[in-house]
Amino acid sequence: MKKIIHTKSAPAPIGPYNQAVLAGNTLYVSGQIALHPETGNLVSDNIQTETRQVLENLKAVINAADMQLSDVVKTSIFLSDMDSFAAVNEVYGTYFTENYPARETVAVKTLPKNVNVEISAIAVKG
Repeated sequence: MKKIIHTKSAPAPIGPYNQAVLAGNTLYVSGQIALHPETGNLVSDNIQTETRQVLENLKAVINAADMQLSDVVKTSIFLSDMDSFAAVNEVYGTYFTENYPARETVAVKTLPKNVNVEISAIAVKG
């Protein structure tokens, strides 16, 4: 059985998908970009600020499923430029501080709304 997860604390989807789907005790969180949930504006002052907004959005969706970042078992990071890896990794390390999830980071040609970073996650409760 699956349950759709939605919160106003994260941006609404910009296409035909959900913020997250809970299947059993596993949460699949769609890729989050740096849209501010209240204004819908892109937060893109610099890569650190953009990454922080992405992770705040991810955290809000995870929290809406009564889970925490510590429940995350896997993340996928998509970058528009691999030269941003160190800066993104530095901010990422302030959100995931121990028992790190598995992860991959890949550079892609283009991301939605021409953002620099998108992050998706899988979390397991219990």
